Amino acid sequence: MNILDQIIVQKQKEVTERKSLYPVKLLERSTFFGSPTVSFKKYLLREDKLGIIAEFKRKSPSKGMINKYADVERTSIGYMQAGASALSVLTDSEFFGGHNSDLTTARKFNYCPILRKDFVIDEYQIVEAKSIGADAVLLLANVLNDKEIKQYAQFAKSLGMEVLLEVREEEELDTINEFIDVVGVNNRNLKDFTVNVSQSFNLSKHIPSDFVKISESGIDSAQTIMDLKEAGFKGFLMGEAFMKSSRPEIACANFIKEVNNYSVGSPSGRNTLILA
Repeated sequence: MNILDQIIVQKQKEVTERKSLYPVKLLERSTFFGSPTVSFKKYLLREDKLGIIAEFKRKSPSKGMINKYADVERTSIGYMQAGASALSVLTDSEFFGGHNSDLTTARKFNYCPILRKDFVIDEYQIVEAKSIGADAVLLLANVLNDKEIKQYAQFAKSLGMEVLLEVREEEELDTINEFIDVVGVNNRNLKDFTVNVSQSFNLSKHIPSDFVKISESGIDSAQTIMDLKEAGFKGFLMGEAFMKSSRPEIACANFIKEVNNYSVGSPSGRNTLILA
């Protein structure tokens, strides 16, 4: 099995177990379940922001441990103070070292959109996402079929949440439906975890213009951000580029500052960025 297949098999086991331990009725009693959500889409379209979606993740299947000791509270607050448009929090434990409590902690300290980054294979996980404080959920076109994507997206909308549909191949664009808010192009192949930013440029012109589109993974320079903006992207999901630093929030602040300098023609912004 490839890495994605292994993740899905593990996720099926986890969901079955969690359903028995934390039934839906219990999740619905959460403080966050009845709270209003913050619009992920609207924050990405704000003119005073760059569209950076700063991600918190401790490890990845391809790189192993990235930042074992990163503090969720400090990092998430720092991301938002740096000017990020939204947060993305990995909650998968087995492969990415995340926990539901990471997102809940980020929620307690930040009023901004928070995307729950996980591998949704069951409606239960959408209820769970709402119960831990998420504003948006991720659906993967290479994991779910057309019917499931529409069903899960509609269900998420019924709970007041927004939906990011992630695609990688042109044929996956057929899964876009009226309940999707944001379409993301993953530059990382989830089967072998290789990265190629050209994937975003290849798919950009095929994504309907009435959907907000974001580029995910492999973004590490101001030039790439500006090129993606030119191609119509409004959001840029970045995790590893920040998390590999001992202080991810400072790396994020430095990056945003560099992009702002670059966009106004500052000579200092035209060099390759070093995220430290």
